Amino acid sequence: MNYKIIFYLILHTFEKNARILYNFFMKIKIEPSWEKFLKKEFSKEYFSTLVKFVKSENLAHRICPPGPYIFRAFEQCPVEKLKVVIIGQDPYHTPNVANGLAFSATEGQRIPPSLLNIYKEIKSDLGVPIPTSPDLTRWAEQGVLLLNATLTVRQGVAGSHQYHGWEDFTDAVIKNISQKKSGLVFLLWGAYAQKKKYLIDGSNHLILESAHPSPFSAERGFFGNKHFSKTNKYLETKKKHPIEW
Repeated sequence: MNYKIIFYLILHTFEKNARILYNFFMKIKIEPSWEKFLKKEFSKEYFSTLVKFVKSENLAHRICPPGPYIFRAFEQCPVEKLKVVIIGQDPYHTPNVANGLAFSATEGQRIPPSLLNIYKEIKSDLGVPIPTSPDLTRWAEQGVLLLNATLTVRQGVAGSHQYHGWEDFTDAVIKNISQKKSGLVFLLWGAYAQKKKYLIDGSNHLILESAHPSPFSAERGFFGNKHFSKTNKYLETKKKHPIEW
């Protein structure tokens, strides 16, 4: 009797059933202040279609980040704490890396290349030593909304959940923030994030743009942008505590 095969079959069956149960019971759960802030979006047809898509993907595949972390950017940064918005594109599709915060990675993982370049610019700009942790939860808790335009991805398949409704939702988030809040800083790194500029009222918020921190573009304008000191100076003019980057 091949016990390894039996063990594998039992494990596979358990994981499959667990995912089925997760899909069956999964409901949208978002931090209360954001739920109130974005209430209209949850009742729109595109959002209902999006939820069905994510559920079907989770049934057939693994998705990143795990279900409880999909809305973690909002969970860690309630509306009343919001000071800064950093826009990313897609969650990391490598297993156990994405943790629901743009540019951030799960504790214990190596620092992703783009985040390492962000840390390098912070060191150059503010003299802050490069951290050893890839987890940006401490930023989120200070009021930095680390918002990916797409909040989920199929494991191992980059961009697989784009154009299924997430962009409609996160565009609405940005637009609502711009209209209902004041004195925020929006950091738009790279062409993709800069396309969101039209959603933001530049007369009511500070918009900072530069190249993306990716190793492919950081040397073309991300390094030296001094966005972190500029952000803090602006926050201080609005009588807000600066971010401890």
